[in-house]
Amino acid sequence: MQSPPPPHEPSRGAPPPDSAPSGGLPSGRRGAARADGVVRMEDVRITKPDLDRRLATAKTRHRLKLAMFGFASLFGALGVQLTLATVVRPRLPPPAPPIITQITPPAAPGTPGSGSDSLSNFAQTPIPGHRATIVDRNGQPLAISLPSVALFADPRQIIDPDEAVRKLKQVLPRMDAVAVRRRFEDTSLRFAYVEHQITPREELAVNALGIPGVDFEPTEVRRYPMGPTVSQVLGSVDFKNHGAAGVEKSFDKRLLTDPSPLRLSIDVRVQAVMREELSKSMTEFEAIGACGIVMDVNTGEVLAMVSLPDYDPNNFATSTDDQQFNRAISGLYEPGSTFKLQTASMALDDGIVHIWDQFDASRPIHVGRFTITDFEGKHRWLYLPEVLAYSSNLGAAHIALDVGAERQRAWLEHMGMFAPTPIQLPGAARPQFQSAASWRETTVMTVGFGHGISIEPLQLVRGTAGVATGYLVDPTIVALPADAQPPRVPIMKVSTNEIMRKMMRLVVTSGYGKPADVPGYYVGGKTGTAEKVGAHGYRKHTNVSAFVSVFPMNAPHYVVYFMLDEPHGNKSTGGYSTAGAVSAPGAGRVIARIAPMLGMLPDMQDADQINAALAIPLQPAAPPGAPKLIAVDSGTSGEPRPGQAAVTPVPASTRRVVPLHGDARHEAALPAPRLLPVSTKLASGVPSGAPR
Repeated sequence: MQSPPPPHEPSRGAPPPDSAPSGGLPSGRRGAARADGVVRMEDVRITKPDLDRRLATAKTRHRLKLAMFGFASLFGALGVQLTLATVVRPRLPPPAPPIITQITPPAAPGTPGSGSDSLSNFAQTPIPGHRATIVDRNGQPLAISLPSVALFADPRQIIDPDEAVRKLKQVLPRMDAVAVRRRFEDTSLRFAYVEHQITPREELAVNALGIPGVDFEPTEVRRYPMGPTVSQVLGSVDFKNHGAAGVEKSFDKRLLTDPSPLRLSIDVRVQAVMREELSKSMTEFEAIGACGIVMDVNTGEVLAMVSLPDYDPNNFATSTDDQQFNRAISGLYEPGSTFKLQTASMALDDGIVHIWDQFDASRPIHVGRFTITDFEGKHRWLYLPEVLAYSSNLGAAHIALDVGAERQRAWLEHMGMFAPTPIQLPGAARPQFQSAASWRETTVMTVGFGHGISIEPLQLVRGTAGVATGYLVDPTIVALPADAQPPRVPIMKVSTNEIMRKMMRLVVTSGYGKPADVPGYYVGGKTGTAEKVGAHGYRKHTNVSAFVSVFPMNAPHYVVYFMLDEPHGNKSTGGYSTAGAVSAPGAGRVIARIAPMLGMLPDMQDADQINAALAIPLQPAAPPGAPKLIAVDSGTSGEPRPGQAAVTPVPASTRRVVPLHGDARHEAALPAPRLLPVSTKLASGVPSGAPR
């Protein structure tokens, strides 16, 4: 039996609820029909306070929506900018303002630095508060200061020192991790440097690490555009931006207080040539060091000062003591035969010898257990010009003994050989020489050919310039105004100067200085090879080979010094390491290259006239009536060498003492020359004869 359907649920197959069966009555419908509904109204009372509260709530919601929309827009824009700045197009800090900010009228044609490739047309004005720029005589920047950043930290804010050091080391590989960790762990500090100078890229990378307590400090970095070319002159600065060597040290206060550029006398073109030629010769002859100087003989301005090995001042902290050592002013060397110019000058100027006098170079001079000889000697008597041209130690020793210890010391002191060279650079060495009490005949002879005294190369350059001009000037590393007239001290008579210039030219035309000759520039000079002193005396075959030259000798303008320290001869020199073989050729190449740079072209048109004016014979004839003074052996009857006139003694009543100070000594008559006992035995020893 089938159960009936539940209430209100139509049975299967029944018509829909709204359908009406026959008869029109509804069947199975739920509730009343929609059409039967009646609209009902209900009144609600709202008080005014409730209405005001609802209006305020609505207004607040509206304002919150506006604020939310504004913040969303700002954060969206910021996100876009950050994405562009850090991911799409990361930006570096803006470049530093240019150093050169003001243009000045161009230099007049013909003046130094007036070339089209020179920076002399620009006046350089450094950023206020920065270390002043250093430029060469033509305006070429040699040292400039650029903005930089230092990295420091507050150890009290460092949460994890090990983690902080590890992250920083990844960005700064050069960082001393041990030292930085020690600083970070010292919480008594409030400030600790991590790196004194970092690059802009490193600054961005460190900043991205987000290490608490790490921050940046604006600073500046010193840069040297020419690299090692002028390193020995410029020096460098320490991490506090104070001068540590060279010009940076000697002019430290001026560079920090005066913003105008410091203009040096150095010509970077001449400096580069000297450095290049020295480097070539140093490599060719396997020398341990080298030194070169170019100086204006009339003003004392140093146009080039090179010492090798050198260093890059941009990496001063990594340079060695040998690289920082400036041989030009700090090195003390025996001048060797270059000092024979001083010996000849003092003897001629005091009237003790004449160019036609002869000196015994036929046999060695025995001094104690040592012997003075000549390198490739002529083994005969030599005239004064021959003594210089052939660089005779024996002849120079005889001349020095004729001058005597007192006059020799007075001359050398007047030439500034007993005091450090006055130059605006730190480290000038004090010469080494015997005291007056120890200045005996042994010292007189050895100093006569450049042994027994050690001086700086710049000192020798200054003295040689004085021989070439007749005046002594102080060298300077700072450029002088165009119309400046530096003090000049007369040191010899005009007649003496004329003879010395001719004999210096003779050394190059007929002596050991031939490789230094440059056609059209009338070079004069002197070779000098001195054995170095070791712990047990002079070291054989360990030489300092130098050539000092002046050009042009008809009107001296520049002195060039070219020195190699411990060179070794090779096949091209026949195994010799003497100055004439290894240094004179380099000096000639320097002169040939720098002379056109300095506005001097070779004068070939007047060659015959100039050569005639500078000519002096190797064996000058005595003028009519002049006695031919020669030295004779002690213990003999006083007879002269065959073919020569006898020595004419000067009566004591006609002799007048020469003052040994000031320039008044040139106005007094001179005593007669002393006869040299060539076989005299002296107690103390000297080295054997040094090479030319």
